Amino acid sequence: MTDFATDDADQRRRSIGARRNPDTQEAILEAAEALVFEEGIAGFSIEAVAKRARAGKPTIYKWWPGKTALLLDVYHRRKPANVHMDTGSVEGDVLAFLTGVFVHWGDTGAGQVFRFIVAEAQRDETAAASLAEYSAERRLQGSALFERGVARGELARDVDCGLAADVLAGFIWHRLLTGRIERDPDKLRVVARQMVRGLMAPGR
Repeated sequence: MTDFATDDADQRRRSIGARRNPDTQEAILEAAEALVFEEGIAGFSIEAVAKRARAGKPTIYKWWPGKTALLLDVYHRRKPANVHMDTGSVEGDVLAFLTGVFVHWGDTGAGQVFRFIVAEAQRDETAAASLAEYSAERRLQGSALFERGVARGELARDVDCGLAADVLAGFIWHRLLTGRIERDPDKLRVVARQMVRGLMAPGR
């Protein structure tokens, strides 16, 4: 199974264009992760990360344009790869995604991290750009889930897979931001069925 989180993070790093020392990079990410999950968002800052990692602030800012970009990489380090499983059906894939994301957000503190990232993006242009880049990557990944269904003949050929991915993302973001993370498997099964039913190919 592909570790999409690692692949996406690597792609972002290549796009920055700055050569990174792997040991220093790992020290910064470990320090950032430890701060988030020991001190919470209130204790997280580039200064605190630099001190803990014994790295210079200019080095951190060279590789991450702001703390939101760094937080997104921390978020990726803890995100399970199996939220994007190929179960053999679109409904099964959607259910696996919903279950995995909500467990991750609810059990690890990652939900609070992501809520903070979304809030920062409303007031800071650098944070907004980092979130937009992240969202574009997630849209491609979510689209692939529905593209598999089209390729199998399970979904109608004219389904807009990007739009379907937006609908799926919109649902989980709305639940996170309104404090309604769903954990009941029966209710999630209903959500997955309802989301997919309107996309089915005729006769299925």
